[in-house]
Amino acid sequence: MFAFFSLMRRFLPPYKKFVFLTIFLNLLSTLFSLFSFAAIIPILNILFGTENIVNQYIEWNWSDSFGAIFDALKNNITFYIQQFITLHGAQTALMLIGIFLVAMTLLKTGCAYFSSYFVIPIRTGVLRDLRTQLYDKVLSLPIGYYSDERKGDLMSRMTSDVSEVENSIINSLNFIFKNPITILVYLIVMFTMSWQLTIFVLILLPFSGFLIGKIGNSLKKQSRQGQAQQGEFLSQVEETLGGLRVIKAFNAENKMKKRFNTLNETLRRTFNRIFRRYELAHPMSEFLGTVVIAILLWFGGTLILRHNSPIDAAAFIYYLVIFYSIINPAKDLSRGAYSIQKGMASLERVDKILLTENPITDPQIFEMLNDFSSKIEYKNVSFKYENEWVLQDINLCIPKGKTIALVGQSGSGKSTLVDLLPRFYDVQRGGIFIDGINIKNFKMYNLRSKMGNVNQEAILFNDTFFNNIAFGVENATLEQVVAAAKIANAHDFIVATENGYDTTIGDRGSKLSGGQRQRISIARAILKNPPILILDEATSALDTESEKLVQQALENLMKNRTTLVVAHRLSTIQRADEICVVHQGRIVERGTHNELLLLKGYYKKLYDMQSF
Repeated sequence: MFAFFSLMRRFLPPYKKFVFLTIFLNLLSTLFSLFSFAAIIPILNILFGTENIVNQYIEWNWSDSFGAIFDALKNNITFYIQQFITLHGAQTALMLIGIFLVAMTLLKTGCAYFSSYFVIPIRTGVLRDLRTQLYDKVLSLPIGYYSDERKGDLMSRMTSDVSEVENSIINSLNFIFKNPITILVYLIVMFTMSWQLTIFVLILLPFSGFLIGKIGNSLKKQSRQGQAQQGEFLSQVEETLGGLRVIKAFNAENKMKKRFNTLNETLRRTFNRIFRRYELAHPMSEFLGTVVIAILLWFGGTLILRHNSPIDAAAFIYYLVIFYSIINPAKDLSRGAYSIQKGMASLERVDKILLTENPITDPQIFEMLNDFSSKIEYKNVSFKYENEWVLQDINLCIPKGKTIALVGQSGSGKSTLVDLLPRFYDVQRGGIFIDGINIKNFKMYNLRSKMGNVNQEAILFNDTFFNNIAFGVENATLEQVVAAAKIANAHDFIVATENGYDTTIGDRGSKLSGGQRQRISIARAILKNPPILILDEATSALDTESEKLVQQALENLMKNRTTLVVAHRLSTIQRADEICVVHQGRIVERGTHNELLLLKGYYKKLYDMQSF
């Protein structure tokens, strides 16, 4: 339960007003409930003629003890009822007591409704805040975090786990705010009426509470297991949809079916156990409550029959009514505790994201990168993802307005080197400097606003051409978007579509060819108009014709910009001001295209292989 109250401390402060109103109305509802139950005593006494004669009114003060006040109220109410019966008759008194009962019940149910009414904004608001925090955290975490996590499991935490938190924990808020108040007030009244009987009850209750708690703890463990399996299940579905072409090409349908069916059956068995334990909560609490009622009825009845009881028969019936009224809140509370235990497993999985520390942070005291005026420098830069160094002792100078190309074998560290510039990762040794200032001294938003990226995979969104091109620019006009598309050689195929710039391009641009997607990506970078440009193998996945159009668009984009290019196809970077050959995390050669050919080293080997 500690994690539950931790959740409340994190999310309830904005809703203090609603919490106060809910608790206050629940308290009123409980008090009106007690008043309505109290009508039973005079009704029974009138019907069975068992009322003791009260001859005098008792004065009392608020400074008296609670027991004295309670006894005085009980005496005075009986006194007034007897006086009323003497003057108007028993039938009229019964009618007025019945009206009192109806009025108290109306006030009780009205307060109960409005207490639930004010819980609703808390429930929906906490759920909204949880989703918002989770989404904001997903956006803020570094790219390196997602290389260690399965996409399907992350999606499961953001969807099914959040839904489980809603269904199991947030929906239990009404029980948490209402039932403890009801139980506490009823117990106080029961102690006031007969502390002997109440202590006897409290001796019996811990035994039933122990049994319910044992089942609840096992439920939490099984729920955590079930949510983890649900994450695996979603990963399996996501991998199947993403790899459908390969599955069919290798006739692996049966293999995938077998793997899916095994996981699906495991998931079914796990949730069978979870739901069976969950459904055990209500009947077990009801059975145990009935056992306690039966024992109490025997014990209290024996005391009354032996004339050893501090309360009479009518008051004992009232006592039993109050105690029985605790049973339902206790059942709901136990069911709510089950739900919370079930949901805490999901909350723990969500918290694995929410409580993850982001190692890449903005500086407290920062510099502003207003105008890039001189050069970018990598000084003795070394970097590793885990244990082995991916980059070692990189020294590189990129003057303003120049194009620097990085070439080398796959896995040599080229993409990692350019990913360090916008701080997708942070260097472990050395530093990267822009105009002599370490990039760690800039805010990331400020730093990245000066850069444009075009990657090997054109990452587009299921939106219109216009919104994809204007993605990184606020309040872009149609004229600006069209101008960027023309420079990127994308305007012609855009206007040829049914709705032009308002045409939706499908999931990740599925309605477009590879070359078209890449030209939209380039148009997006052109519209942003950054002084620094990063091109990470922007043409490597294209055919010759598409490459020519994209290369022309890239040359238009690179004019008057400082550009860092990662390339596999050496034909695309022959005009670069400097080409750096990266091998096993080090720059082993550098120079122009012709200078590197004359060296007859790594670059010459790469060039000869591509020429062949």
